[in-house]
Amino acid sequence: MPHQKRASKAGPGLRRRHCLALLALGLAARPSWAKPPVLRVAAASDLKFVLAQLLETFQKETGLKVEASYGSSGNFARQIRQGLPVHLFMSADESWVLQLAEAGLTRTLLEGGHDRGRVYAEGHLALYVPQGSALKLDAELRGLRAGWATVGKFAIANPELAPYGRAAREALEKLGMWQLVKPKLVLGENIAQATQFITTGAAQAGITSVSLASAPELSRLGRHITLPGTLHAPIRQRMVLLKDAPDTALRLYAYLQSPAAQAVFRRYGFAV
Repeated sequence: MPHQKRASKAGPGLRRRHCLALLALGLAARPSWAKPPVLRVAAASDLKFVLAQLLETFQKETGLKVEASYGSSGNFARQIRQGLPVHLFMSADESWVLQLAEAGLTRTLLEGGHDRGRVYAEGHLALYVPQGSALKLDAELRGLRAGWATVGKFAIANPELAPYGRAAREALEKLGMWQLVKPKLVLGENIAQATQFITTGAAQAGITSVSLASAPELSRLGRHITLPGTLHAPIRQRMVLLKDAPDTALRLYAYLQSPAAQAVFRRYGFAV
């Protein structure tokens, strides 16, 4: 039976290969050996400095890895609808979060329905000019009006995409300055880009968020004054876990609502 002899000689080698393959597969699949997934956050650009500080603390305390991307809330909401793989959405405009919940894209609650998230902060506007600007800063923008001839471009975020841009337009309209400012407007896709226009000299003044203007990285590049919240609708910033968020994302979600995190938000000019 030569055929049977050849089969018996090949058998042990084949079995060894099968055993090794199964062993490798078993080791790879063992949940106790698996690393926790990287938590991915899509955050409004006004959070660039405050969230970086918060995430640094969170990662040191928990050992979890977090990656954050910053941009306009409206763009992120659209991308999430198109399948952007993120776990936590921190919007500067709560309406985007509520729309995602209505669309069934946020995590499912035990009691049924989809999570509508939490308001984590309320933002404020600031008039911001570069260091060395001769413009006088005041909350009613009288100094801006008086020195308007020296302003080549005035920066705000795009009101169609960013809540800080919409609030800036409301404030300028309420102060009777929108028509004056409009011909010199330069629009940023988000509030961070609008602020960058001012710090790089592409604009001589603009309206940004207090959270950016008061950050050490930007306060040394310019001067700012906080504008009254009565000039615009409240900028309620809401966050939510999305439907594919892992359980570890709950730890980050809870941390961002903790007293320690709220104290950091306050230091950057947010109301909590």
